[in-house]
Amino acid sequence: MKNQKYSFLFIVIFSIIFSSCREKKAINTNENITKQLSEVKYAKGFDIERFNDYKKVIIKTPYPEAKESLIYILKSKSLSKKSELNKGDIQVPVDKIVVTSTTHIPMLELLGEENSLVGFQDTNYISSEKTRKRIDSGFVRELGKEAAMNTEVLFELQPDLVVGFAMNKTNKTYNLIEKQGIPVIINGDWLEETPLGRAEWIKFFGALYDKEKEADSIFKLIESNYLEAKAIAKKSNNKPTILSGAIMRNDIWNLPGGESFVAKFLLDANVNYLWKDSKGKGSLQLSFESVFDKAQDADYWIAPGYFSTKEQMLENNSHYKSFTAFQQGNIYTAATKIGATGGVIYYELAPTRPDLVLRDIIKITNPSLLLNYELTFFEKMK
Repeated sequence: MKNQKYSFLFIVIFSIIFSSCREKKAINTNENITKQLSEVKYAKGFDIERFNDYKKVIIKTPYPEAKESLIYILKSKSLSKKSELNKGDIQVPVDKIVVTSTTHIPMLELLGEENSLVGFQDTNYISSEKTRKRIDSGFVRELGKEAAMNTEVLFELQPDLVVGFAMNKTNKTYNLIEKQGIPVIINGDWLEETPLGRAEWIKFFGALYDKEKEADSIFKLIESNYLEAKAIAKKSNNKPTILSGAIMRNDIWNLPGGESFVAKFLLDANVNYLWKDSKGKGSLQLSFESVFDKAQDADYWIAPGYFSTKEQMLENNSHYKSFTAFQQGNIYTAATKIGATGGVIYYELAPTRPDLVLRDIIKITNPSLLLNYELTFFEKMK
């Protein structure tokens, strides 16, 4: 999954689609199970179990509307030789990895495993200064642009594992990679419906590196920070009205549905999102007229699509100037904070750090609640 370019800021959009979901066979070792490896508290899309001599990673929702789970067996390098592995087994801890989403980069870095990354598709999307230095030094190879993965380079790299993402059950590229003896594991973090559920996937990466305790500790800190910010927001009786999104194409305004990932952020920030009662976990597609009718006098406009300036917005649609939030300069965007090669920092880091996203929204809408906090992702649009 790429940097989710040209999309509504909060809704997780995906652009590089290489997906292959082959069901792995579980081993009947009920007598060997000792305990649950990690307590998955918020994430709905995965689970991890520990056995005496291996771990089982269960991806419950590998792709949209999946009817079955995928099961992967992780075997310790200290307990098994590569020649003894069954087809599809993965040796851990992983030494060399290829990931397919910028959202995986912060998780590798938080675990101190960024040096294991050897390849990525369209490296220009990566914003992290730490990983960019490795790219510039030649330690991370470019694996293609847009929708084409360079499998020849991938085979040269011989990674221990490719972490992919899927839009459906089958994909020729992933099948080809697996036929070359390189395991592919599908990551479904982008399908999570809550901010903390998405961030909890750091435990998935923890299992790949035998760093479950570290991953659990990191997540607990993020969770604690998020819940603390949520509690702070609840102290305020001020609930400003919120508009979001913009017209992307064909005169259709895209904004988050009331049951969406983004709406959850706004609910926890204790603001009045004007479409909070709408149905839908993804984007709503509305006419300009219906949005204007409801949100002309909204107090804040957060995440106006991919626009980074008010001038760009007016070039796209001169009627934007009729909104009160536009007139009063209360528009905030994350499109202006980018990495050295143009990647939007929000798309990369925000899923792992929902605590910072929530604090940003609180700081924008009720600044007195967080006097000493400076915005991480957002900026007032000029």
